[in-house]
Amino acid sequence: MTNSGSNGQSTPLTWVKQNLFSTWYNGLLTIFSLLFLYWLGSGLIGWAFTQAQWGVIGANLRLFFVGLYPAELLWRAWTSLGIIMTLGGLSWGILTRTRVLFNRTTLIILGILGAICVAIALPAGIQSSLLLLGMLSILIVGALIGRQVGKRIPSLANWLPLIWLLAFFVLLWLLEGGLFLRKVKIDESGLIMTLFVAIASIFLSFPFGVLLALGRQSSLPAIRWLSIAYIELIRGLPLIGILFVAQVMLPLVLPANVRLERVMRAIAGFTMFAAAYLAENVRGGLQSIPRGQVEAAKALGLNTPLVLGLIVLPQALKAVIPSIVGQFISLFKDTSLLAIVGLVDLLGVSQSILANPKYLGRYGEIYLFIAAIYWVCCYSMSFASRKLEKKLGTDSR
Repeated sequence: MTNSGSNGQSTPLTWVKQNLFSTWYNGLLTIFSLLFLYWLGSGLIGWAFTQAQWGVIGANLRLFFVGLYPAELLWRAWTSLGIIMTLGGLSWGILTRTRVLFNRTTLIILGILGAICVAIALPAGIQSSLLLLGMLSILIVGALIGRQVGKRIPSLANWLPLIWLLAFFVLLWLLEGGLFLRKVKIDESGLIMTLFVAIASIFLSFPFGVLLALGRQSSLPAIRWLSIAYIELIRGLPLIGILFVAQVMLPLVLPANVRLERVMRAIAGFTMFAAAYLAENVRGGLQSIPRGQVEAAKALGLNTPLVLGLIVLPQALKAVIPSIVGQFISLFKDTSLLAIVGLVDLLGVSQSILANPKYLGRYGEIYLFIAAIYWVCCYSMSFASRKLEKKLGTDSR
């Protein structure tokens, strides 16, 4: 029997004894870990508050987020962010229409986001702070509206992926121009280009990877061996080599009148690389489906496309959600290689800032800020993955 409070629940002291000091070696490990964390944390906090010069971040916020995007066209970036916040709020409200919208955890997160918006934008001016707070307000209002719409039209949740796909092309048109908008290159636009390349590569590599996985499982020898050859060849090459091939060799094999922009060539390289790894993840899910389900579906009269679309793929993809999202996170982080092939992404902007004699030696501040941006984006994907697993009932906890 363990010591517990009068209400039958373990006290904090009991939890500490059971989990941190249950044996003499656990106690030693706990003490050494606490001392190490104290040494590391005190040094980092001391540097952050006494030695770091965070002014370099505030002075270059515009470069970090939009790079060399024309200043007179920044309204396009703000409009794009407004569209994202609106759709994000509506999606949030629609998906949580039957649950509590603003619980304690959500309110804390919104408060932290508001503080971050103010802290980030104040060095750039009060106008930027107000705009960011306005975007956060749009997110909240969109969630309230989406909740009411979701209650009246529950089937709208099934159309959210298509809505986001259409919104992506609208955002691309806004940022790059076209039709009656002035054409702008986004290959030197910092975080905008990082997000654009990552999102486009994720969208393109997923169906390509699924097709490769199905091709590797095909009973047709030609399709099976071509899929195997592609997967094994791409997985045996480094990503940076594929990016260089896409930048240098791809224009040589295209027709003379076709000239892809450097960003599109980079997306092609990321898509080729990620699809090979996604194919193996999906293949693992395909192999987990019992053969009897396929035979039963065929016995009911379903043809092969219907068996794949209605029986096999839904179960296979649900089983490998963690590995697929892990590949997406890895792909997002790999976009930092764009700076090596001459594109000014988030990392490329940091290198240009550090080349300025005014900011020599400010590596710690800049790279910590970039790391925080990458962490927020990657953790958001991980958080969404866990929510999706919980909703689909694949979470084992």
